[in-house]
Amino acid sequence: MPLLLGTCLSLMVTASPGTASDSPPDYHGFNEGRFLPYLNADGSDLTRPPRLGLSFGGRVIPAVMDSGSTGIVVAADLIPDWQSLPSTGEGRITYTSSGRIMRGQWVTTPVTIEGADGASISTSPLPVLAVTEVDCLDTARDCTPSDDPHGIAMIGIGFAREHDAQAQGTPDKNPFLNLKPHEGRSLRKGYILTQQGAHVGLTAANTEGSFRFVKLARQEKVDDWAGIPGCISINGQTPPACGTMLVDSGVAAMFVTLPPAQAGDNEGSLPPGTTVSLQVGPAEQAQDLYSFSADDGASSLAPSAIHLRVSPSRVFVNTSLHILNGFDVLYDADGGYAGFRQR
Repeated sequence: MPLLLGTCLSLMVTASPGTASDSPPDYHGFNEGRFLPYLNADGSDLTRPPRLGLSFGGRVIPAVMDSGSTGIVVAADLIPDWQSLPSTGEGRITYTSSGRIMRGQWVTTPVTIEGADGASISTSPLPVLAVTEVDCLDTARDCTPSDDPHGIAMIGIGFAREHDAQAQGTPDKNPFLNLKPHEGRSLRKGYILTQQGAHVGLTAANTEGSFRFVKLARQEKVDDWAGIPGCISINGQTPPACGTMLVDSGVAAMFVTLPPAQAGDNEGSLPPGTTVSLQVGPAEQAQDLYSFSADDGASSLAPSAIHLRVSPSRVFVNTSLHILNGFDVLYDADGGYAGFRQR
C-alpha cells in the first residue's frame, strides 16, 4: 500500500483541559504506582516502539510495549518449561498492522516487567500466549510464516482490541491491569504512557496536570471499555468524520480509515499539502487535539508514514507512537477514562 512520508505536524491544542468528560476522575487517595523507564529511552524523541524487560523467573527478555494489542505474546522457547504450566487452551492473536498471526497455547504464569532503572512490577498469574507458529494474512505488510518461531516478545497493554482480530485480547490478559498491590497501598488500575516510560497504577502524584479526559463507553458483549471516540477532518472539511481513535505504541506509522466524503479518491495515500486534523471526544463534544500537513519537513509528532483506506462504513485512526512525543496518554481501567496531557 502506498505510504505518505515526510509529514510535517503542528499542534492545535487549547491551554485548558477539555470538557469531553463532565465529571473528571479524582485520583486522590490512590498511592500504588510504579514508573518503568523504557529500555530504549535516551531522552530524545520516540521513533521506534518502546521496550521493557520481561521475565518468567529467569533471564530478562527485551520486549515491545504495545498499546495496540492486549496480552503478553512470547515465543514458546522463551518461557521456561512452558509445556508444564497450566493452560486454558489454544490461542491466537492477529496484528492487523503487520498481518502477523500468532498461534500457540495460553499458559498461566506470573510475570515480572522491568524498566531501565531496575524498577519492576509483578503480576498475579495470568494467561500468556506461548507462540508455536506464525501465519500471515493475505494482506500482510510485514510477515514471514514460521512453524518454529524465535525471538517474539510483545507486552500487549491495550484495551478495546477484541473486535480487531483480537477476540481473545481481554483485560484478564493485560499485565498492567493484573498487579500485585503492596500491603497497605491503594491501587487504581490503569496507566500513563509517556515519551520516556510508563506509569503503572494511577495515583494523585502521576496524574497531576491538565489532562483532557474522555469518558469511555462500555462494550455490550465484552467485559471491556470501548475505544476512544475521535474525529478526523481532511483539509478542514466539515463535518469531520467521527469514529474511533487508537493510541498504538507498537507502530511508527499512522493507519486511517475514512469515508469517501473525507478521503475523496485518495485510497492508499494523500497528496502533498493535505492537512489532516484530529479531534478527541464524541462528535458533539470533540475538541481539537493536533493536525499535520502532508508536506516535506520533520516533527517529533509526525508519523513515519500514513496508510489510508477508504470505507463507507468505518472511521478509524491509529495515531502511531509519535503522539507520545507531545502527549502523555492515560487509561483508567477502573473508571473508564482516556486522558491526554500535553507536555
